[in-house]
Amino acid sequence: MKLEHATLHNLLSLEGRAALVTGGAGYLGRAMCEALAELGARVAIASRDVANCARVAEELGDGHLALPLDIASGQSVRAVVAAVIERLGGLHVLVNNAYSGPAVKLEAATEDDFAASLTKGVTSCFVAAQAAWRHMREHGGGSIINIASMYGLVGSYPDAYEGTDFASPPNYHAAKGGVLQLTRHLAVYWAKDGVRVNAISPGPFPRTDQRSEFAEVMGRLQAKSPLARMGQPHELKGAVALLASDAGSYITGHNLVVDGGWTAW
Repeated sequence: MKLEHATLHNLLSLEGRAALVTGGAGYLGRAMCEALAELGARVAIASRDVANCARVAEELGDGHLALPLDIASGQSVRAVVAAVIERLGGLHVLVNNAYSGPAVKLEAATEDDFAASLTKGVTSCFVAAQAAWRHMREHGGGSIINIASMYGLVGSYPDAYEGTDFASPPNYHAAKGGVLQLTRHLAVYWAKDGVRVNAISPGPFPRTDQRSEFAEVMGRLQAKSPLARMGQPHELKGAVALLASDAGSYITGHNLVVDGGWTAW
């Protein structure tokens, strides 16, 4: 973009671009889809629950797309990327948001729990990123955003979960830490192709839970945050907008932490 046209409005615009958000119909994924659509992108929303994806696509307005996705299957991941390119005419932004893994306590975790989390949380990110990169490098570059977690950076506080059914799964910590290192590695190799690779690490963004201990655990977690509250999904919109658009054109290999100051202690 020429300097004289580099207004903030123009830099943030995603008009004419296509984006894929895996897990885009979920609690945080939906806000990411909204952010991209609000900036003008056509958005493909992909997950196991394609009916829910279709509802989100419809609510975003015309031009958006719902696709089925099984992140445990490399074939499914590659097929989704190919479908987006075919049906939306290209792919400029990939948000690797989908994750699924067992929520087990440290003492109960097994090899299978780790295998499932690493396959769905790290390998799937790589497969999608590689497929997107192969297209992006031939079509002027693009942006890949991997959704990690503050728990890929730091250990959790044992007392926040003690005496409850809630867990801070070791397999989740390992997977999100893996996402961060994968992000840095891909960024330095693909920079020459005009493909930027960054991560976003959300802090505590809990969904409502019907378990009786939910309020107690949330209170403990809030006490660990300098802002003394939980995050809201819309508070990820700015991070996604920056890294997906030309406003972040000189940012690659970065992990943008959105955690209310949790990791600043």
